[in-house]
Amino acid sequence: MLKRAPLLLHAALFLLTGRDACADLVVVANPKSGIERLKRQEVIYLFMGRWRQLPSGTEAHPVDLGNDSTERAEFYRQLVNKEPSEIKAYWSRLVFSGGSRPPYTAESREELIRLISSMPGAIGYIERSQVDSRLRIVFELSGSP
Repeated sequence: MLKRAPLLLHAALFLLTGRDACADLVVVANPKSGIERLKRQEVIYLFMGRWRQLPSGTEAHPVDLGNDSTERAEFYRQLVNKEPSEIKAYWSRLVFSGGSRPPYTAESREELIRLISSMPGAIGYIERSQVDSRLRIVFELSGSP
């Protein structure tokens, strides 16, 4: 039995890590943004700097979580199948060429929620369980084509 303990511990850690990697992330916007739903391609255009306005015409202010955030890594992995280092390299090239500027980085989930709830054009991502009446879900990452 003692010989199996490390194996069981590894299995438990794998299951816990796997659960976190599949976080139920949603893209949220201010209810006054003028948008009800977004398509995957529209979310990509907004977070990868190709669009500077929401489909409603409101100036877009995409908001990222911090570089060390597991939600940020999972968001870009699910949205564009890129790792954080690839996203960082992408933005470095774009900023160097003067093409665009990266999303604002919120220091915490609370700051992200505060920014989105106070600016009509702000858009970000967060776990579904943290969405409240100050935010509108405009795109669901899990299960979207």
